[in-house]
Amino acid sequence: MIVCNNLCKTYINGDVETQAVCGISFRIEKGEFVAIVGPSGSGKSTLMHILGALDTPTGGQYFLEGKEVSRLTDNELSDLRRGKIGFVFQSFNLLPRTTVLQNVMLPLVFSDMPMKKRKAKARETLKYVGLEESKFFNLSNQLSGGQMQRVAVARALINDPSIILADEPTGNLDTRTSRVVMKTFQELNSKGHTIIIITHEMEIAQFARRVISVRDGLIEKDEKN
Repeated sequence: MIVCNNLCKTYINGDVETQAVCGISFRIEKGEFVAIVGPSGSGKSTLMHILGALDTPTGGQYFLEGKEVSRLTDNELSDLRRGKIGFVFQSFNLLPRTTVLQNVMLPLVFSDMPMKKRKAKARETLKYVGLEESKFFNLSNQLSGGQMQRVAVARALINDPSIILADEPTGNLDTRTSRVVMKTFQELNSKGHTIIIITHEMEIAQFARRVISVRDGLIEKDEKN
């Protein structure tokens, strides 16, 4: 599903060049659950932006389902992000004065799907991630952290993406809630979803089936749990 060949990313600020990532190569197969872990400044966030088609490498190649992402046009990149990648963020990125159901329906705003079907799909997806039906019409700011992250996961799934890309998905959660959220990811993976999480916490990375450790812009370890 994903092939990265000798990826490099250099940031230039005036006369200063910073190599965030240099010479990273790996493959991720369909149905894998991978954690990319490393300390602050290791290059994992840069790698996440490249995998999410939010940034392009300055060297090397990134293929998603056989397409070289850096060769795509801006419109093709937008289509790829909308249809192939489901994003889950540390800060949830939910609209606070909008209901749970409306938040999950947001990615369907450009869809030709009738409103009735959009609502039905949002309901189905929320149930799929284990959120109780009594919360569907709550405002998102009336939920607990764990519930908000489940809503964020449901929103990421609504377009049936090829991969779920989660950036520090437990960063704002306590230990108990973090474990609940990670078990949700494990359940989704057991149903066939390809999941990549970015984290600085090794304890969280251990929920994945494979851990890629990054340091100083390079892969330090690539191990299966």
